[in-house]
Amino acid sequence: MSESTRQADAEGPADIRSAALDRRRFVMTSLISGFTLATARAEAEPIHTDAAGLAAGTVSIPVGGGLEMPAYFARPATGTNLPVVLVNEEIFGIHEYMQDICRRLAKQRYLAVAPEIYFRNAEFPHMTDAGQIIREVVMRTPDAQVMGDLDATLAWAAANHGDPGRVGVAGFCRGGRNTWLYAAHNPRLKAAVAFYGGLGGAVSDIQPKTALDIAGEIQCPLLGLYGGQDGSIPVSDVRAAEARAKAAGRTVEIVIYPDAGHGFHADYRPSYNCEAAEDGWRRMLAWFGRYGVAPQS
Repeated sequence: MSESTRQADAEGPADIRSAALDRRRFVMTSLISGFTLATARAEAEPIHTDAAGLAAGTVSIPVGGGLEMPAYFARPATGTNLPVVLVNEEIFGIHEYMQDICRRLAKQRYLAVAPEIYFRNAEFPHMTDAGQIIREVVMRTPDAQVMGDLDATLAWAAANHGDPGRVGVAGFCRGGRNTWLYAAHNPRLKAAVAFYGGLGGAVSDIQPKTALDIAGEIQCPLLGLYGGQDGSIPVSDVRAAEARAKAAGRTVEIVIYPDAGHGFHADYRPSYNCEAAEDGWRRMLAWFGRYGVAPQS
């Protein structure tokens, strides 16, 4: 499965503006229940993190234009001024896997929030083909809109037990690509972690730059976790982004797992690589701790 922007269709901004005139018909009001319909389940049982000791659930976040974006949050049941982690989704929505990631982070005493940035398309949760999702949802979602949605999510977190001075972002698949972009967009971030985020691909009027294009503009330390067997993200792209960031004096660390492919952290899919996933998770927590997003002891 590839989330590469090479699969973009030819529709442009005029189509986006036309759809926006009647966008109320295209708004999701809740998150996906259970796992996504758009990818096969692995034979192994996916990881499940319980909510004992946590406050967790769905919230609505105002994003302008009279719209409210659904999101999933999880945090310790007690405490305030918690470090914040914004969780950037794959292309499949905020389903059970993404929600579980939030609960895993909450168990480490973070406030984790995963916004459903594709909520404006009501058909999205029912799509069963990854290619269709890329063409009809992902590639029609403006990057500026995504950045604004993430800003709104951060504002919500800061008003709901989060510490605006300790903010990190983590993203998976397409969310990894958006993590690179958000690290260049928001100077308030302390740290970013991108799990196999796409770096190249096509550009358009609404997605004018790739993650590689902005690698030298990231404003916080970024950890990139990639699979050496990823058929959709060439290692050469990863090294090029690393070189561009370092040439600009940015702090970036890249880890490539030689035997892992794309989606190696997704425990509900056949792509799951336990060793790489567990190592990447440990590195993510250490990265947040190193750069000012650690929970208070």
